[in-house]
Amino acid sequence: MTNPVHLHDVQDVPALMLALGRAARRAARAVALAPTDVKNAALLAAAAALRARADEILAANARDMAAAEADGGSRALLDRLMLDAARVEAMAKGVEEIAALPDPVGRVLETIQRPNGLTIERVSTPLGVIGVIYESRPNVTADAGALCLKAGNACVLRGGSDSTLSTGIIHECLVAGLRAAGLPDAAISRVPVKDRSAVGEMLKGLGETLDVIVPRGGKSLVARVQNEARVPVFAHLEGIVHVFIHADADPEKARTIVRNAKLRRTGVCGAAETLLVDKAIAPTLLAPLVKMLLDADCEVRGDAQTLLVDARVVPATDADWKLEYLDSIIACRVVDGLDDAIDHIETHGSHHTDCIITEDLAAAERFLDEVDSAIVMHNASTQFADGGEFGFGAEIGIATGRMHARGPVGLAQLCSFKYRVRGNGQTRP
Repeated sequence: MTNPVHLHDVQDVPALMLALGRAARRAARAVALAPTDVKNAALLAAAAALRARADEILAANARDMAAAEADGGSRALLDRLMLDAARVEAMAKGVEEIAALPDPVGRVLETIQRPNGLTIERVSTPLGVIGVIYESRPNVTADAGALCLKAGNACVLRGGSDSTLSTGIIHECLVAGLRAAGLPDAAISRVPVKDRSAVGEMLKGLGETLDVIVPRGGKSLVARVQNEARVPVFAHLEGIVHVFIHADADPEKARTIVRNAKLRRTGVCGAAETLLVDKAIAPTLLAPLVKMLLDADCEVRGDAQTLLVDARVVPATDADWKLEYLDSIIACRVVDGLDDAIDHIETHGSHHTDCIITEDLAAAERFLDEVDSAIVMHNASTQFADGGEFGFGAEIGIATGRMHARGPVGLAQLCSFKYRVRGNGQTRP
């Protein structure tokens, strides 16, 4: 299977990308009008194809991994790139879960009855054509393609060059699902070249065929997208994620949550990157927490007080408070209570995900109210910052901006709305 746009001249990337955008735009209308059962049939067929071709996907991923290792890829990059049987099954299951979710298209969001007899409805509609630019994570191909389709959108996917073999076969599985349901191949399009100029063409809008761009990757990618994009962007900034241990935290709960938040998977955007410990509880809890992390081979970069509790702690620099490590590294600081913790988060955070661990419900509510992040949590691991865990089936990313989509970008966030007005001959005086 191939992309609906055939690549005859790899040097003519602008022409290729324009053709890709135009094909997606033509497909968008068919998808927007597709009945729910047709979209679901495509998704279920795609999930079946993912399972049927799991061995091919894993073999392709092994080649991607070998190339990345030869290029000196970091441990975090390799973790994001790697697929195994469980992750392929999770992709297939995620696509099935999206099929099982209610169709967001056509949902009446609000009904207004006017005194003049007009009935006004605000109705959920697809966004149109969504460009998704991502790095390393081949599973984003399935997540993004499935979400866009269920929300009635066409999409143009540009995965990272390091995952091109893996994403190619995953994309073929999605196209197989489209064909099985009678939907156009271009509804889920994939950029078939590694040339970085293809990203630039997407940021220009592909001849006004893209309606929004979703970047999912490192700081440099997101910065480039925000600086160069001529179409709206759902920004997914870095996850400088904080866990704050309040004075009234339960020690065992704190240890369990911190360990999971940092070490379950260090390369995901919901992984904790900074640990803040209230000075009131530091004398009894700081040392055990730091030792637990160090003993688990997690480097701890600490402030002056943290340095005193274990000789293995590395001095933190000012830069450490603003770093997304995506690795077995965490910054640790002792803070002077709730206000100081909130101030630190607002000063150094990225408005992604932040957590308080406490048994003081009033303190927890203050934290949840005052920390202006897309996701704020109480007594739970920050690794729950994931669309699947929110019941969205999957996500394209975690939007950290304040416009339209915020937090996990799932079906609802991939829709806009229109107003339907019904009258009976009314005219305006």
